[in-house]
Amino acid sequence: MLKCDLLIDSKDIKSTISKLKNEKDYTILLDITVIDYLKFPDITPSRFAVVYILRDASFKNQISIKTFVDDNTLEIDSLCFLYSAANWAEREAYDQYGIRFNGHPNLKRVLNHHQFVGHPLRKDYEITKGQICTHTEDLMDEMNPLLKQKGYTSEDINDLMLLNVGPSHPASHGTIRNFVAMEGETITACVTEIGYLHRGFEKACENHTYSQIIPYTDRLNYCSAILNNIGYSKAVEEMLNIDITARAKMIRIIIGELSRIIDHLVCNAANMVDLGGLTNFWYLFAPRDMAYDLLSKLTGARLTNTYTRIGGLEFDLYEGFDEDLANVLKETEIAIDDALSLIAHNKIFLDRTQDVGVIKADFALQNGITGPNLRAAGIAHDLRKDKPYYGYENFDFDIVVGSHGDVYDRMMCRFEEMRQSIKIIRQAMKELPSGAINVNAPGILLPSKKDVYGNIEGLMNQFKLTFEGIKVPKGEYYSSTEAANGELGFFIVSDGSGKPYKVKCRPPCFYSLAAFSKIVEGGMLADAVITMASMNFIAGEFDR
Repeated sequence: MLKCDLLIDSKDIKSTISKLKNEKDYTILLDITVIDYLKFPDITPSRFAVVYILRDASFKNQISIKTFVDDNTLEIDSLCFLYSAANWAEREAYDQYGIRFNGHPNLKRVLNHHQFVGHPLRKDYEITKGQICTHTEDLMDEMNPLLKQKGYTSEDINDLMLLNVGPSHPASHGTIRNFVAMEGETITACVTEIGYLHRGFEKACENHTYSQIIPYTDRLNYCSAILNNIGYSKAVEEMLNIDITARAKMIRIIIGELSRIIDHLVCNAANMVDLGGLTNFWYLFAPRDMAYDLLSKLTGARLTNTYTRIGGLEFDLYEGFDEDLANVLKETEIAIDDALSLIAHNKIFLDRTQDVGVIKADFALQNGITGPNLRAAGIAHDLRKDKPYYGYENFDFDIVVGSHGDVYDRMMCRFEEMRQSIKIIRQAMKELPSGAINVNAPGILLPSKKDVYGNIEGLMNQFKLTFEGIKVPKGEYYSSTEAANGELGFFIVSDGSGKPYKVKCRPPCFYSLAAFSKIVEGGMLADAVITMASMNFIAGEFDR
């Protein structure tokens, strides 16, 4: 958990963060967000504050810097010259709140469409006000400067083939539009556009109680929904300063690692379909289906599970869970071996994946890339090791790293990470403690039905928690977990009521996708397809 550590003048933001990066080694920009204090109960110097969250090179320390911007200008210096990750982060802050970042190379909307009027996360924006996009954006305002920067004249540009890949295309893996300029089969320039799935996750959070938000987190990375449940619940629990039970922690680890396995199975299976191999897909999807059967029995849902509760879990493990889980893990190991038997020494596979879509370590850090995509570049950063939670420090498992950061490394890292997750789950099942799955906290968890129907205190508690929500202490917090695709963070502002004043999700896919266009430029179109698959973009997560 992180509270805002530094409050500085907006004129000093560039020099302060430059000093933190160059002298204190805060090499990673995790996220940028804005707080609109228009309806906050406390008096603030101005209406809007910009918050920057950084992590240092050891991956163990993080810091947040807050600065208030002038209400008349709403301007602040851009940090794009310091961190490439600031590009899309600042665009999102501009799009959602209207903050202008001086010196930004391309300050335009990123989540909302180009005809959108206003800034939806401002407190005075009407939540029911829908705005329909009637005209497609051609993206030439981004493509032309990019090509001219690369030395193309207007005549040269006319000779290029301009091609849209997505957003309605199987190769785009979700609602992603890549607008590419082609010289033959080679991509000479690429512009990425998202926002086709934008559902207003963060605006919806402001109008629901803390508990009601949990099902919304399922829809972020829907390939590993429970990891989102865990990340959000953990953030709120830290705000409440409560420690969940030992059994709840262990079950969260078990189900979380199973969700990581499912996510990696989907990623590698889909990647091999894009490479032209359908057999691997069926090998890997069979144990995934078994895992969904298990999750359905445990949570009542296959895909979007809504399993955690603030303070614990909805259900304890069912009778026979251990046998079902053992079968899933065994079948997963067989599927991994079967898939690898077809590709490990396959020359076509090796030629298509090795030295393709290379992400260098310094590039990954500069762009805020985390998770398997960072580890494949050779950097052994994993929050389960660097900032362990729920007792991960007590488990015997390895951080899987690559050496070259190409498609091959990313796929092989995920194969091995599945094996490491299996190893963690088996250890957790052996050490699984007995006891309660929920903390004993009447102000946080709903009472049992016998109390609701049997005494007035239980009935009143049920009523107040349902209608008013959990009262979270006033403050600003950032908490993160190691999700399937990297660091999943939640920055939450509480005004002391039962609904969050603000929720900002830091999705790992958002920053990976922001860097995608630079990664594929100079490569072939077919290679861009498998590069995208290997980076595992989930539209619900980055598009929110």
